[in-house]
Amino acid sequence: MGEWKKAAWESVRAAVLCVIFYLAATALAAVFVRAYAPADGAVLAVNWVIKCAGAFLFPMIFVHSGRAFFKGAAAGVLAAILAMLLFAAIGGGFRLNALFLVELLVCGALGGAGALVGVRLRRE
Repeated sequence: MGEWKKAAWESVRAAVLCVIFYLAATALAAVFVRAYAPADGAVLAVNWVIKCAGAFLFPMIFVHSGRAFFKGAAAGVLAAILAMLLFAAIGGGFRLNALFLVELLVCGALGGAGALVGVRLRRE
């Protein structure tokens, strides 16, 4: 049972810190994007880049060996869900659509890939 707790802790820690990164980076990016590119498409693109970078980086840093891909994928999916819930609470409503399913898949895949890269880098 201790192995499951450790795996869950690694995934949850990576997801929570990733969401904190999302909030800070999105707030900072919103200032610059709104000032220089007022189109909504630019805001959406910047948000996707921030989410993809966070979904890759935080599992890479916080997930260790032992089913790393699955722990990283779980962290990526959990981070996407937590971010959606948090931004819905801040923005005032849920907007679930097919794009969110794509976001879950992409964040899961990037989280798994980031965890594998992190394990590989720590071994060398």
